[in-house]
Amino acid sequence: MSIGQASFVSPAHLRAAWEDALAERLVEAGVVVSSREMSRDGPWQIEIVGEEPYAEIAAGIQDAAHALGLEEPTWQWQALPDRDWVAENQRSFQPFAVGPFWVHPSHASDPPPPGSFPLRIDAGLAFGTGTHATTRGCLELLATLDPATTANAVDVGCGSGILAIAMAKLWRRPVLGGDNDAQAVEVAKENAALNGVGELCHFVHSVGLGAAGLAGRARYDLIVANILAGPLTELSESFASAVRPGGRVLLSGLLVEQAGHLLAVYTRRGFTFERRIDLESHGAWWRTLLLQRLGWRL
Repeated sequence: MSIGQASFVSPAHLRAAWEDALAERLVEAGVVVSSREMSRDGPWQIEIVGEEPYAEIAAGIQDAAHALGLEEPTWQWQALPDRDWVAENQRSFQPFAVGPFWVHPSHASDPPPPGSFPLRIDAGLAFGTGTHATTRGCLELLATLDPATTANAVDVGCGSGILAIAMAKLWRRPVLGGDNDAQAVEVAKENAALNGVGELCHFVHSVGLGAAGLAGRARYDLIVANILAGPLTELSESFASAVRPGGRVLLSGLLVEQAGHLLAVYTRRGFTFERRIDLESHGAWWRTLLLQRLGWRL
């Protein structure tokens, strides 16, 4: 099959949100999502490189627009020279430390720092390699939690499985995970096995906590969800019902300017702010929130 590129123009303030919404839906198919500035302080061109036929890319753009509450953009498709774009993307992914974790691709040969928790994740398999601010924020906050308060944990929207794998390695106990993409679930299972925690991580195909394997494990001590602000808002009621009083939710995938509204939604559901981390990716600032469930609910 030939390689091509879909592209469209985005306002600067929506560029990062478009990139993440598209990556969440398309990276597991071996698609590379990137962007470039068209003029100083002006619009950006979003670029999506993948194989023809491009029906999956078209569906991903449409679904991302819906998730962001935007109209589907007018986009163009063009053929590209015959190069291994996914391999080039993978080569650009170099090992790095975040909190106590050492995130590295399979082709990295350097040993992890002494005392670190290595996480082997390859780019281009499923959303979540650890490089983005949302995933890094989750990893940093997970490392601060008391293991005694996290006995029953679940990763909602697990993508590559990196956060569930990190929890299993950090606390050496079983962790659940779910994703609404069946292919991502299979990738997460493979990654858990490659990281030596296949027996600790149990992943299922699920929309939110809807699958029986996840709903039946409530109430949770900890729900982790690194998705987008829209789905996090939609899931707030189910999360409030599924977390025990005193339990926590760790929420990410939201721009700093979206955080106030999301916090207000979860406050009405009976959560209180505990702490946050703000990190930058691709020129945009993203917030990770840790909230605690009170013993009452409005």
